[in-house]
Amino acid sequence: MTGAAVGQTDAVLIEECTQRSLALLHENLGPHGFIAARPGDKAIARSYDRVFGRDGALCAIAAARSGDPVLIRGARRSLAALATHQAANGQIPKFVEPDKARGDFWYLGCIDATLWWLIAVRLVDQATGGRLEHRFRARVRRALAWLACQEHPLIHLLQQNEASDWADIMPRSGFVLYTNALWLYVKKLYHLPGATATRQHANWLFLPGSHLPDYRRLRLLIHYAKRRTANPELYLSYANLSFWGEEGDVLGNLLALLLGLADDHRRRRVLDVIAARPTAHPGLSVLTPIEPGSRQWRPYMERHRQNLPHRYHNGGVWPMIGGFWVLALAAAGRRAMALQELARLARANAAGDWRFTEWFNGERGSAEGMAGQTWNAALFLLAREGLDKRIF
Repeated sequence: MTGAAVGQTDAVLIEECTQRSLALLHENLGPHGFIAARPGDKAIARSYDRVFGRDGALCAIAAARSGDPVLIRGARRSLAALATHQAANGQIPKFVEPDKARGDFWYLGCIDATLWWLIAVRLVDQATGGRLEHRFRARVRRALAWLACQEHPLIHLLQQNEASDWADIMPRSGFVLYTNALWLYVKKLYHLPGATATRQHANWLFLPGSHLPDYRRLRLLIHYAKRRTANPELYLSYANLSFWGEEGDVLGNLLALLLGLADDHRRRRVLDVIAARPTAHPGLSVLTPIEPGSRQWRPYMERHRQNLPHRYHNGGVWPMIGGFWVLALAAAGRRAMALQELARLARANAAGDWRFTEWFNGERGSAEGMAGQTWNAALFLLAREGLDKRIF
């Protein structure tokens, strides 16, 4: 790491966070791969002792780039565990329960586990010179085929029901920004047809008003969403027939920048809007939380009082998202700001005597969720490396 955009104290903190992140990856590496959080009774009670599709994939990408042979083997074990429990139709499980020798597939299909698994297989091979893709070639084909079956044949975007990706108690449904940013990247990584149409239609649909296409069903979707929104400079979080998401999905927008969906103008606007919403820690999940009683509110969001405004996916602050924020800043050439945000991310992980907190209350800044969150460590390591190297 070079540059003098942070002081000596922050530089020391970043280095300590790097070492503690590597140590946490080692601690949370089990016989089947990276589990979601530090082992313990609470992790077991909340099923964080499993190898998750999205968590395991992101940890595998970071581990593969670490140069640590033990972590690299752990990356391969994680992806192998997920592959072993792939469904016959090609879907990768939301998580794997090794002790029960089965995978779990959520309620309505956990679509992003399959996307992240495919991304990780390719990126781990690129980082290590390995042959995972060759080893899993039949499973890769089935995973790609399953995703192709979720794609609208003429709109070229993946379709899903609500609560079916990482934000699994949020009402995003139909065509979802986060999912389709990943889908565009998978298409580019695996040289699949239709990437140009996916990118074009995503920009038309999630930035309604920029273009009216010839295909009448896509045009009608855009017509309904073509209204003044709470965060007009950002991509919509999702678009469905006559309803859409305007809460300002930060992770979806950051992935749109990192994975090739946005042009330079949109990249600048999105980064400026997110930067204008300072929080105690980087990684705000949404800019405008969904309020009870609004058209987007769902009864399940209040379950355990977990997804009330400024909490969890609905305005909580996630260090994992903070890692993508640093990556997006660095990729856009804003390196000095990225370095400052990396130091803030290190402080977030250090809070509570290096608790590596899952998320923080977006209003009060209090630590919430699981301690020892593995993907916090993974995204910190990727963010630090991303200051000087392109990760995605």
